[in-house]
Amino acid sequence: MSSFDERERAEEAKFAHDASLRFRAEARRNKHLAHWASAQLGIEGADAIANYVAEVIAADMVQGGHADVVAKIKADFDAKGVAMDEAAIEAKVYEFDAKAKAEIIAES
Repeated sequence: MSSFDERERAEEAKFAHDASLRFRAEARRNKHLAHWASAQLGIEGADAIANYVAEVIAADMVQGGHADVVAKIKADFDAKGVAMDEAAIEAKVYEFDAKAKAEIIAES
């Protein structure tokens, strides 16, 4: 095997590893975000919170990026009369994104 082939395989492995870490961090960010949002919405009970977490995670599968999650949470806040603008939700997304990345790195 040539050094070029070895380097190519190493790059592919790194890409796959980085993609896996990104996916795990996004899922964890969404979980933190859903727990925060459920508290704002007054959702109580382990099962109800778990269901809401699953809804938020599923919402992230609609399109790329986190706009779909922000839109879902904003719609839920509006439906319950929680006064929160999209900028505040976006700020929480970035806060929980940093927290999730730090947690994933610490576990690795």
